[in-house]
Order: sequence, then C-alpha cells, then structure tokens
Amino acid sequence: MNLTSYIQQTVVTSPKNIEQTLQLLAEDCTIPFIARYRKDRTGNLDEVAIEQIAKQKQQFDTIVKRKESILASIEEQGMLTDVLEQKIKNSFDLNELEDLYLPFKKKRKTKADTARENGLEPLAKMIMSQKIEDVYTVASKYRNEKINSEEDALQGARDIIAEWINENGYLRKVIRRKFQRESVITSKVVKTKKEEESAQKFSHYFDWSEPLYKTASHRLLAMLRAENEGFVKINVAIEPVDAITFMEETVIKTENETAAQLRMAVADAYKRLLAPSLSNEVLQEAKLKADKNSIGVFADNLSQLLLGAPLGEKRVLAIDPGFKTGCKIVCLDETGGLLYNETIFPHAPQKDTAMAMKKIRSMVNSYKIEAIAIGNGTASRETEFFIKKIAFDKPLQVFVVSEAGASVYSASKVARDEFPNYDVTVRGAVSIGRRLQDPLAELLKIEPKAIGVGQYQHDVDQMLLKEELDQVVGRSVNAVGINLNTASKSLLSYVSGIGEKMAENIVAYRKEHGTFSNRNELKKVNRLGEKAFQQAAAFVRIKNGTNPLDNSAVHPEAYKVVERMAKDLNVSLKELIGNKQYIEKIDKQRYYTDDIGLLAIEDILNELEKPGLDPRKSAKIFEFDATVKTINDLKIGQVLPGIVNNITNFGCFVDIGIKESGLVHISKLKAGFVSDVNEVVKLHEQIMVKVTDVDLGNKRIQLSMIL
Repeated sequence: MNLTSYIQQTVVTSPKNIEQTLQLLAEDCTIPFIARYRKDRTGNLDEVAIEQIAKQKQQFDTIVKRKESILASIEEQGMLTDVLEQKIKNSFDLNELEDLYLPFKKKRKTKADTARENGLEPLAKMIMSQKIEDVYTVASKYRNEKINSEEDALQGARDIIAEWINENGYLRKVIRRKFQRESVITSKVVKTKKEEESAQKFSHYFDWSEPLYKTASHRLLAMLRAENEGFVKINVAIEPVDAITFMEETVIKTENETAAQLRMAVADAYKRLLAPSLSNEVLQEAKLKADKNSIGVFADNLSQLLLGAPLGEKRVLAIDPGFKTGCKIVCLDETGGLLYNETIFPHAPQKDTAMAMKKIRSMVNSYKIEAIAIGNGTASRETEFFIKKIAFDKPLQVFVVSEAGASVYSASKVARDEFPNYDVTVRGAVSIGRRLQDPLAELLKIEPKAIGVGQYQHDVDQMLLKEELDQVVGRSVNAVGINLNTASKSLLSYVSGIGEKMAENIVAYRKEHGTFSNRNELKKVNRLGEKAFQQAAAFVRIKNGTNPLDNSAVHPEAYKVVERMAKDLNVSLKELIGNKQYIEKIDKQRYYTDDIGLLAIEDILNELEKPGLDPRKSAKIFEFDATVKTINDLKIGQVLPGIVNNITNFGCFVDIGIKESGLVHISKLKAGFVSDVNEVVKLHEQIMVKVTDVDLGNKRIQLSMIL
C-alpha cells in the first residue's frame, strides 16, 4: 500500500488532490495557506481535510519506521524468513505488526525462558506435536539437578507452550476482537477510601459495570481519574469460557494424554498472558478514543469562544467586580491601551455608592467611554445593577463578560511584560475589557486549558490536546485575519508562516520603525524571508495603508490580476474595491492563469465585494432575570434567559446569572433524539431555559430547553 492509498482510507477525495496537498505540505506551506490560496491545486479541500491528510501522512510514516525497526531487529537475530518479511511489509496495522514481532521481542526473563534454560523446550515441542501417549514417561527423561520430578518437567513445558500460544498471531487477533466487542469495564470502590469526602464526587462509580464499547468518554475518564486518585479499582474483562474454549479447539487436535497438558497451558496462557495484555490494550484504545472525543469537544468549544462576537474598536470601561476589596476599574482606548485605573467601593461593607457613581460618571465623560464591560465573577450581578442606576449623559452599552482564565493571564509573563508597573488586579480588569473589544486577540494570551471550556482536559493525552488546540487557535486567527500594526506578539505568533520568534521580530520592527504602511514592508523584518512572506502576507491587514488591497484577504501574488481588472474597467483600485456594480462586470474567465485558477478568482471577487469582512457576529447585549440573584431564588418551572458557558458530550452548562451554572442534559436540549450537543447549541449562545430541579444541598441545578 502506498501513502496515497493509505490516506484515501480516511479522506474521501481523488488521488490527485491528495498528492497535490502532500506536495504543498512538503514545500512547507501551512494548512491555512493551502486551504485559502491553493484551492485549485487541492480540489477545494478545506482545512479539516488537509489536517487529516497531514495526520495520516504522519501515521503512515510512523508505521513505515516501525516496520523498518522490526525487520532490522529480527534480521539481526538471524530469524527473518521470506514469509515473515512479506507479512511485515504488507501489514499497516500496528497491533498486527506488534503481534508478528512479539516472539522476537526482547523482554524480561520469563517462566518460559527459565524452562528453556532447564532444557525443557524439546519436551514442550513433543507435547505440542500431540503424538506421544505417555507424557509422564517422556517427562521423566528430563529430570536433572533443577528438575526434581516429572511434574516439574511438565510445568516447565507448559510454561513454554503458554508463551507460544500467547505469541500466536491468529489467536491474539481473534481474542483481541472478542475483547474489543465484548469487554465489560467494572469499577469497585476501595473500601478504606469510601468515606473520604473527596471520594464522594466519584460515588457513582463505587459499584459500576457496563460494556466498554458503550462507555461514554466522560464516564471512562471519570473512572480513570477515580482510579488514579486511589478511590476505585478498575477491571476490564470478557467472559473467559468462550475464549478459552476457542483457544482449546484451535490448539488441541487429539484426546490423548497431551490434551490435559495443553488444556492447562491454554488456561495459563489466557489468564496470565493474553487476558492481562489484551485487557490493558483495549482499555488504552478506549482511553485514546475518549481522549480524542473529549479533545474534540474542547476544540469545538474553544473555536466558538475564540470566534465570539467582538465589540470592535471602541473605548471601554472595564470592571473586575468585588465586595470587600472593591471593584477594579480600567479605561481602555480603541486598541485596548490602558488610559486610567481606579478602585471603587459601591458594595458592602464600605457601600460608598455615591462616590462610586460620581467616579464612574467622571471616567465615562473624561475618556469618551462607549461601552462598559463587567466581569461575571463575584459581585457581578450587584455591580451590573449598580451601573444601570447611573444616569449617564449618553446611552452606554453594558456587557457582562466571562472572567474565565483572567486571573491566569493577570499573573502570567505576558501580562507582566505588557503592564510591568501594575498589579494583577489591574491586569485582570484590562483583560475583561479587551475580551469585549476582541475575544480572539485577548484569549490567545491564556493557555486554552485555563479557559475552562472542556471536559476532563487535565486527564487526556496532553500532547494530543496541545496539538489539536494549537490547530484550532491557528484556524481561528487566520479565518479572521489580524491588524498587523496593533496585533500582540501572542496573536502574531499564530499567523500562518510566522511563529513565536518571527512574531517577536515583527513587534521589535514596529517599535523601531513605527507602523507598517504596506504588506511588502514585512520583508524588511529580520529573518522574514520570501517563504514566510508568502504564507503570512494575506492573513495580516493594514488599515489606511499605501495599497487598499492590504486591508483585504487578497494575496499579494494576485495584486497584478486585480490591477488588470481595475485597468480593464478604467477605474482605480479604490473605486473597484467594495463596488458591487463594477465587480459584477468582471469576466472571471479572462483572468485565471496556471498559477491563479478559477476558484482563486472567485475568492478574489468575493473579497473585493466585501474586503476584510470579519466572519464573526457583532456583540449583543444580554440581560439575566433581575429577580434571580442566588440559587435560593429559583423555582421549579421558572423560565429564564441564560448563556451557554460550557458544552460536554452529555449536555451543556448554562449561566443564568448566579454563582452556580445549571445543566441541560442532552435529553432536554430539544424534543427527539440528539446525537451531538453542538448540533443544538453553541458556546456563549443566548438561550431560554426552564428550571426542572434544584438541589440546594449539593448546589446543583437541572434545566431544560424544552419549554
């Protein structure tokens, strides 16, 4: 099987599209660049398909490398036959490859190794041949200073036979399939830990059993966490009778005295070798599947969060609310620059409401504030009510903004570098305000795991998680495009072709030379060569630059084509851009070339019609029910406005304006069956929910979207 055929098993597209995509990847083209600017070469494959091709190539390379390693190892041992070599070369299944390699794999000394050292392998071979009648008479010939009896000799022979059975590729394959289809996972509480307070969150799994293939990812990860913390013991097993019967029928061909020895060897092989190995294998496979599932949920949530509605370039007064320590206030300019900071005490115990109102009014007027952002943590609702009582000279939009991860940012090196002369409270308030202006630009400064929109993100494979989240962040950044003259180093580092070091160089260039006037100026940045420019240029924007196309998603390589279009219409570039009447007159057939195909021309025309269009929606004001301030105010049957603040496989959590979020179980999202929560709701979506249950003791709220 070649690479293209291997990839076609997962990605449904033509061999040509796969080969072209692989060629572009080999040329160090980034996935966002390929997806956006090489559609004619890839057959219009999207980023997800291109990412799959890249991953499948990586898997293929891993398998090829493993095969080479296995072949070299067996050949070094002088055990490589033509038949075995062909089997290894033809296999593209890692489990099968490991099964083929198992008899030759270097391992710790086994019972079978000891038996061989004691000269018992010939006896094992005779028993396995099933041609001897009196096994005890034959076994007596193998007594020596280490083998004191016939039974000792037979035991050693059975140890060798058990290892052969365990290493039999056919048997392993069949029993593996049984484990994959029939395994039951059982979780039992560790009795000495049962009464511990921290164990109670896992009480559901104190006595739990279900088929492994039916185990939802969140349940499996919860059980594994409970085991890791020492509260439960997990076991994965199948009904052994059928498996052992099959093994006996495969191995035993006669009913002479050797049959009894072989039955004992089969039982030992299953219990001591096969079952533990395959049990662990299927559990690891299930864990990997659960990891990928949970990471997928996290990635979807993160994508929705990063592409949340921005307020845009407006002056914002941001509030990090609090009671005893007061409310931290910052005033930000249109680009998120800090203009002023202050602390007010409108709430108990100080309750200096009049002075707080006066200060807020003064700041709003002095700094020409256009919107107010309030963090959704402690004292959020009280602060929102307080702000809405103030009589401003002009209408102001008031937004409640998620604080998730703001404290992580405020204590980070990024925040210290940005605001070395301010404490963490000021930095936290700045982050809240900037999140309203541009969620994408601000949230990128926080490690995704700290944002809190995943399930069991600390329990999944951390390398897989980082890889997937980095792709999500990069995809989001490049889908939106960034302002080259205002973007932070964090934001720049995710732009196609740039990376962390180049982002530092761009920021350093800005500090030394001022703002960029055109995209070509990027080439002056230290170590930013032609390849990096090709990959990055179209994903950055320059407002009011020397070339109007620099504020669009049109790639510089296509500027001459657009200039020809304008010239043929006898208009300037500025007149052409955004003018639908002119654009509709363009005959795209006249302009495509070998380098810029019809799909690229269509994209160019769409971009010219709406240059630099932000794919995100605009920020909308949202208000919680004013009568609900704590969990004690909830009543069964109440219908309330809420905001989706987390999505899992089993439902979504909804912020209804109090400390505790409520759960809408997947069965309560809508009438009828729901297979995917994301089909019904999106992160930060504004919805209406009905209260169906309130558990005051455990502070749990059950909600329904079926009103």
